[in-house]
Amino acid sequence: MIDDVPQATPPRPQTISYPATERVTSRSPLEPVDPHVIVLFGATGDLARRKLLPGLAYLVTSDLAPDIRVVGTSLEDFDDAGFRAFARQAIDEFGSHRLSAEQWDAFDDRLVYVPQSAGPDRLAQAVKEAEQQLGPQTLRLHYLSVPPKAAVAVLQMLREADLVDRARVVMEKPFGTDLASAIALNNTVHETFAEEQVFRIDHFLGKEAAQNILAFRFANGLFEPIWNRNFIDHVQIDIPETLGLDQRAGFYESTGAYKDMVVTHLFQVMAFVAMEPPTALEPRAISEEKNKVFRSLLPIDPDQVVRGQFAGYTSLDGVAPDSDTETFIALKVGLDNWRWAGVPFYLRTGKRMAEGARIISIAFREAPRSMFPHNSGVGSAGPDHLTFDLADESKVSLSFYGKRPGPGMRLEKLSMQFSTEETERAADVLEAYERLMLDAMRGDHTLFTTAEGIESLWERSQPLLDDPPESKPYPVDSWGPNAIHQLIAPHAWRLPFERAWREKK
Repeated sequence: MIDDVPQATPPRPQTISYPATERVTSRSPLEPVDPHVIVLFGATGDLARRKLLPGLAYLVTSDLAPDIRVVGTSLEDFDDAGFRAFARQAIDEFGSHRLSAEQWDAFDDRLVYVPQSAGPDRLAQAVKEAEQQLGPQTLRLHYLSVPPKAAVAVLQMLREADLVDRARVVMEKPFGTDLASAIALNNTVHETFAEEQVFRIDHFLGKEAAQNILAFRFANGLFEPIWNRNFIDHVQIDIPETLGLDQRAGFYESTGAYKDMVVTHLFQVMAFVAMEPPTALEPRAISEEKNKVFRSLLPIDPDQVVRGQFAGYTSLDGVAPDSDTETFIALKVGLDNWRWAGVPFYLRTGKRMAEGARIISIAFREAPRSMFPHNSGVGSAGPDHLTFDLADESKVSLSFYGKRPGPGMRLEKLSMQFSTEETERAADVLEAYERLMLDAMRGDHTLFTTAEGIESLWERSQPLLDDPPESKPYPVDSWGPNAIHQLIAPHAWRLPFERAWREKK
């Protein structure tokens, strides 16, 4: 345990009007859910514009969500008509599902807006008016699409507006910047909401491919027996981004790639890869196995970390000329448990890189002895890999050596590939935020992070936070600093791929 850090205190008792069974397990996807009023804080922000409003529109028009009303609130001085026009533009620009005029009219009627300047009483009035339209069984979902520093003020507003009862709250990352701040934030949240009411969101876990990891691991006799240190050589979780920072450089200065991406995204994905089989496919059991992974994570060794900064970062608005903030990070971590002892996990992410990708690559151990001739080609393309692509197409590939047709024994790397785009159910794929908002309304914590989990990760991050290695420069449109190759040696990074994914014909 880190010294001189405030310890988490248990949440104070809450009066929550939920069925007792809902505290133990999640609802069936087909089970009806009570109506909801969704209070969207930061309703005119970038996340709401790009993901949340288009996602809510699709859920409503697809009949997947219960009957809902949306109360938007933000700094802009909109009225209802102005907010509806904003939402229409956002859905037309960023929605992946086009709405007919009839569908838009059905969604439009569900939107109202309260400027933040109007205060808690006006917000409470708007929520109660929406609840009167929906009936006495209505629940509340508060989505905090706001910067972390604004979350405390929002919680205070919800208390003053008396909107805590019958409510759940969705909180965006990053959840703290170190162990002390995470504990302090958790304690502040628990002054208003019980832990079972809190949903700390990570949109990576809402992706179809991330959940496919659980299906591959635990539903198939082919993979379950070999998912351990005896058969797996190493694991790579690689999420490079071509995007820059646009107007977020000022925010990023105090965060960096590790706090922004690794703690909140890559480690969460790693937990799905590394967790033990849960006793049941239900939220409490899955959360406990994920937390066991976080508790077994060895403290991050700064000597096993490469930090980088893309050329031109210090010239961005809001960035100090001598800034050492990393826009890139690669690290080698290990898990101190029976299944994974000695297996390295390599994680990499960064801004302004050569390609954008989101892959998990499982490298299997090579055969202990080869009977094939030296020039047969075996081993020339590296070990066999099972690769998950976390993009919306939800692709999976298994690579292996096979005989090249023709005389002699020449081997080459082959692969079997699958994509949800090739199935008859491709249209049923939900975008990450659509799924996660629906899960929060259903009270399903499976894909969300607990207070214990996030505090464990910050505790094990402390050595890196205390003594980070110097950021190394890297060119825009590259794969990061050259030191990444020494970090992963004698292995090699899977990205960039030598072979392209097969496209649907």
